Amino acid sequence: MNPFLSKILIDLARKRLESKQKTKKPVSKKEIVPLVRVFQVELSHAIKEYIYIIIGVFSAGFGLKGFLLPNDFIDGGATGISLLLEHITSVNLGILLVLVNLPFLILASRTIGTKFAIKSIIAITFLAFVVHFVEYPIITEDKLLIAVFGGFFLGFGIGMSMRGGSVIDGTEILAIYLGRKLSLTIGDVLFLINIIIFSLGAYILSVETALYAILTYLAAAKTVDFVVDGVEEYVGVTIISNKHEDLRIMLTEKLRRACTIYAGKGGFGTQGKSYDKDIIYTVVTRLELAKLQTEIDKIDKDAFVIMGVVKDLKGGMIKRKPMKDH
Repeated sequence: MNPFLSKILIDLARKRLESKQKTKKPVSKKEIVPLVRVFQVELSHAIKEYIYIIIGVFSAGFGLKGFLLPNDFIDGGATGISLLLEHITSVNLGILLVLVNLPFLILASRTIGTKFAIKSIIAITFLAFVVHFVEYPIITEDKLLIAVFGGFFLGFGIGMSMRGGSVIDGTEILAIYLGRKLSLTIGDVLFLINIIIFSLGAYILSVETALYAILTYLAAAKTVDFVVDGVEEYVGVTIISNKHEDLRIMLTEKLRRACTIYAGKGGFGTQGKSYDKDIIYTVVTRLELAKLQTEIDKIDKDAFVIMGVVKDLKGGMIKRKPMKDH
């Protein structure tokens, strides 16, 4: 790491430790090193996540201004609502994107977490800025190409933002919330929301525009699936590490996530002998995965982590209880 940045992290770690101490004795290097490592992990993950968000925002901006907006097309979700409101009001789309998403972001702070809501506010505000100030070339006037590729770039932007631990379309948050409350999947909730939006589009604009909007939405939805394996899916995470007890405490006490401990036996030891090792299994949502990876890296960067998509689940606490922010 850059020496200047390392010095800043060491100073931050020292100040934090000194502020927690009741006595004024100097902080030892042994105390500083673990906290500096935590800061390094948080910083590297934050940089990666914000790179995803920046790529996502510019991709979504390209889909909107290069394809949809110049040709009076609409999409589903909060973006579709904003585009419809722009047609019937004189309010700028950038302002509408923020206003329409604001209630969903308030809901996110209560259901998913404050950190997630803050990152989403930053992402949506940045998208509004890009839509208002960045000039994109108009690519085509062919309606089929507009629907397909406008949806592709918009979906890619939504997916990349989700990979960064945020959203740029707030209806996913509403779908997650209602999915926990009702006996519906998140995909079903999104489908019902978009039926209402497309029906309004057919009434305000035209049936043809609404039909193209459905095509745009399908292209965007499939692209999101390709980028992040779907917003409604869960991820089963298996963790194998020598620091399994620290990881168990992190999951249960810090992130408030249930986990299962398997009694395992390592098959390849340093001296050719097998050895006992606990194996941790837990399930998180796709939006919570970035947070979990960060916390695992803080404890054991060399942990063997296996992730697999879980289509749905029954029972447990994952649908009712979001991760706790720290």
